[in-house]
Amino acid sequence: MSETTRSAAPVGEDSDTSLRITRRIRATPEELFDAWTNPESVRVWMCPGDVKEARARLDARVGGQFQIDMVTPKATVELSGEYLVVDRPRKLSFTWVSKPTNNLRTVVTIDLKPLGADETELTLMHVGLPSADSTKGHRIGWGTILDKLAEKFA
Repeated sequence: MSETTRSAAPVGEDSDTSLRITRRIRATPEELFDAWTNPESVRVWMCPGDVKEARARLDARVGGQFQIDMVTPKATVELSGEYLVVDRPRKLSFTWVSKPTNNLRTVVTIDLKPLGADETELTLMHVGLPSADSTKGHRIGWGTILDKLAEKFA
């Protein structure tokens, strides 16, 4: 299924308000795309820092909404957004709104490029972040999340 009726933010380079992280993961683009759109999968690996569990409700279609609650020992961080691009298995783009983004509407884009039979280059872009500190924190969080995603397929 390929849906691209809403526009995603332009892909940019690292700056005070955007970041790009690329990982090679031993999984097919289809497996990785499905990991991003399956709530049971997301609950296991979308756990940066001291997050023990991510509760996820996902409606992975253009215009569909999602809610992710990252549960830590001290608090629950609520994240929400809307899917902008759903193009299995190549691209997924969605808004990302949370307290760490000052509740601003930022945009995350996941690009998946096959490298061989069982390996994919995953590039995550997050744009529209409110400050250099927010970008730094999100770089650390997304880096941990992508490491845990890769471990899922190791």
